[in-house]
Amino acid sequence: MSSQHYAIGVDFGTSNSAAACALAQAPARLLPIEGENTAMPTALFFNAEDRCTHFGRDAIAHYLAGTEGRLMRSLKSLLGSALMQETTAVYDGLVSFQDIIARYLHELAVRAERELGTRPVQAVIGRPVHFVDDDAKRDARAEDSLRQAAHSAGFRDVAFQPEPIAAAFDYEQRVTREALVLIVDIGGGTSDFTVVRLGPERIAASDREQDILATSGVHIGGTDFDQRLNLERVMPLLGYRHVGPDGREVPSSVFFDLSTWHLIHWLQAPKAMAQAARLRSNYSERRMHDRLMAVLEGRHGHRIANEVEQAKIRVSMEDQPMQVDLSFAERDLAATLSPGDMAQHLAAALEDVTVCARACVRAAGLRTGDLAAIYLTGGSSALRPFQHALRKAFVDVPLVEGDLFGGVAAGLAYAARARYGSATR
Repeated sequence: MSSQHYAIGVDFGTSNSAAACALAQAPARLLPIEGENTAMPTALFFNAEDRCTHFGRDAIAHYLAGTEGRLMRSLKSLLGSALMQETTAVYDGLVSFQDIIARYLHELAVRAERELGTRPVQAVIGRPVHFVDDDAKRDARAEDSLRQAAHSAGFRDVAFQPEPIAAAFDYEQRVTREALVLIVDIGGGTSDFTVVRLGPERIAASDREQDILATSGVHIGGTDFDQRLNLERVMPLLGYRHVGPDGREVPSSVFFDLSTWHLIHWLQAPKAMAQAARLRSNYSERRMHDRLMAVLEGRHGHRIANEVEQAKIRVSMEDQPMQVDLSFAERDLAATLSPGDMAQHLAAALEDVTVCARACVRAAGLRTGDLAAIYLTGGSSALRPFQHALRKAFVDVPLVEGDLFGGVAAGLAYAARARYGSATR
């Protein structure tokens, strides 16, 4: 076992997480934390059958296989909310959501130790520009909750760095001359922007505050895109916007919860199931209600969310319509998601995101033409509709696609090296 203590960068994401280490003057190295994968879904599955906890892809696989237990995802979305200190039942008793985040961060540290030979005790953790929009007190509470979770996970010394600034430090390693760059980080829960002055002569500077010209962010990200597509393309098959015999739509709250990752598990409670069952009289077409109950009773909500997310990715990559399999609710049932659907249903959200990006450039005192590039990081920045919206908003500015799932972690590792050194005894 090494006597060194390594400082690492931790990108704790809404959808995926990553860790990286930067030693001496070497480039940052992303750490394999799930097999050979350097990004791991931010997911935990509390297995009620063998009374153990699974993480990442393994967690999702156990849930989708029908193993009895609880799946937790999108936990970052709860930071800053009153839910953080509330408890929920898992196989080993009641546990708070903050403690669940601590368990995930502890697992990241354990997996980093396997690669480094010693447990990392110092970390720079990424945070969005705003955990909570327009509420400074809740935003500060969110960071404090994450800090406490990191301490509980075994990190002795913790610092934070806004995620788009971390991405800027990663991109700076490859620029050859000074440039003004808009960093765009579209994660699972937030869209963050930074206008920063980068250059090879600036990398070694210990204080980069004057190089950061503006930051902005909005609480819209990949999980919001998934929720909107789920609501618009899948939930109508279960009764969303369905008009009942009294001429009114079926109450919609169950569909909003069923299409929102971190709310799905609440629908498994007996009270919620009973309320859903009582909706039957609100349906003109009872077959739709049968589908809804089949999804709820079979606990297929997270499965649908996963199917929608994967369909979104495939549609964006292949620019072709894809199907969302719903045969577990009714034989041969499927929803279709097309490029046109994506453009239509995400238009409002993407407009809000691009408005925020342009506001960031204005806040820096710049015009669009002053930018040398727009650097993209975060998984959702690869979506075709988003890139189309950016090109429309920033005509003639090159889009540079970075490491979508590792760029922030790498930048955080550089920040950790600058703060703590490459390794301390």
